[in-house]
Amino acid sequence: MKNPLLVNALEMLRRPGTQKDVAMSVSASLLDIDDPRLLSGHEIGVDLRCESLSDGIVVDGGVRVDFRGDCRRCLTPLTGTLSIEVHELYQVNLTDPDAFPIENDQIDLGAMVRESVLLDLPDAPVCRPDCAGLCPVCGIDRNVSECGCTVSAPDPRWAGLEAIRDQLPE
Repeated sequence: MKNPLLVNALEMLRRPGTQKDVAMSVSASLLDIDDPRLLSGHEIGVDLRCESLSDGIVVDGGVRVDFRGDCRRCLTPLTGTLSIEVHELYQVNLTDPDAFPIENDQIDLGAMVRESVLLDLPDAPVCRPDCAGLCPVCGIDRNVSECGCTVSAPDPRWAGLEAIRDQLPE
């Protein structure tokens, strides 16, 4: 199947300052992303602007993807939408070590979108910032109800690190 995120760069490279917008939805399988954190059947939204320079093409914009996971504190299943800002450089002659290559007068935005999604998908999401989590003794969800368990005192060998943590800003 043809890669929809393959952009012809020949005309853009001939005239610096030329812009091209790319706005579409692409399936994760088309980008070779097989990650259980992605919601099946949901597309990856791509909204990018390509602008040519004298030595390459700058790509700015955003990528949106729906994900799922379990809260790392209370194990509640959750879903969300991740909005990723991208700012990347494509070059014919790679002078920047972080630049993507322009090959055959084309830029492959698919590789950049795949990399952005896989790097920004949360490994350990939380359902909300103030999630109380599970009780380490009885396992009850402390967001739903309180338990009467007493948590044992922390190991005194960690006291030095606790003192440093208390000095750090929130």
